[in-house]
Amino acid sequence: MDLTLRPYRSVLYIPGSKDRALDKARGLPVDAIIFDLEDAVSPGEKPAARETLAAALAQGGYGKRSKIVRINGLETEWGEADAKAANDMDCDAVLLPKVESPEQLDALARLTDKPLWAMMETPKGMLNAAAIGAHPQLMGMVMGTNDLAKELNSRFRADRLPMMASLGLCLLAAKATGCVIVDGVYNAFKDDAGLKAECDQGRDMGFDGKTLIHPAQVEIANAAFAPTEAEVELAKRQIAAFEEAEKAGQGVAVVDGKIVENLHVATAQSVLAKAEAIAALGE
Repeated sequence: MDLTLRPYRSVLYIPGSKDRALDKARGLPVDAIIFDLEDAVSPGEKPAARETLAAALAQGGYGKRSKIVRINGLETEWGEADAKAANDMDCDAVLLPKVESPEQLDALARLTDKPLWAMMETPKGMLNAAAIGAHPQLMGMVMGTNDLAKELNSRFRADRLPMMASLGLCLLAAKATGCVIVDGVYNAFKDDAGLKAECDQGRDMGFDGKTLIHPAQVEIANAAFAPTEAEVELAKRQIAAFEEAEKAGQGVAVVDGKIVENLHVATAQSVLAKAEAIAALGE
């Protein structure tokens, strides 16, 4: 799967039960929306939320945004009905919470033929990340860092040191299997500096984007996970220099005093493809 075909810089959670929020999301510059039937919906509202969300998706208006429906776990009284309802919705994928084994994805796959996404938010899920990532119907992973912190009994640190092993295991699994992987939420939605720092950290680690809890976080995430103008310009120069070197019968080029080989050209081409895909979202 070519991740550059659809950016996932900003992935915003929206309650599936709230008409106003569902409508507002149509105008937000996000790459993807997680329409939530799980944590954001109270138990008494869950059956009605399925109908509310189905109607909103049928109405459309979400443009090129990726539409992901998070259902309740299949072990709950709502999960199976959620999965069957989501299968009939105009959505791009179904997201299962607290995935700990590929067998859980097998069970969901028996209820829907939509692409699957997995919430990675428990210690067992971390240890089984490779097997989960290899599931043939899985297209993406979402880090559930709040639940994971609870399970780990870890403390909050700005550098997220307690999370590094877990984040790394899931990143390796996603990259090995070609899945999209998006980072967990940043809870302090009024702390722009903290959000930017965590977005930059996630981007440097290799995440494709970040899950968000508030529209005010979208601009920062979009900027952090997009190639900068300098990165695009450097990519173009690297490709041009390597092409000239090849014409001269050489296997490497030099740009800004640094060697450029095949692997650097592949990275440069990926940068340009991502920039083009992001630009296409705004058309």
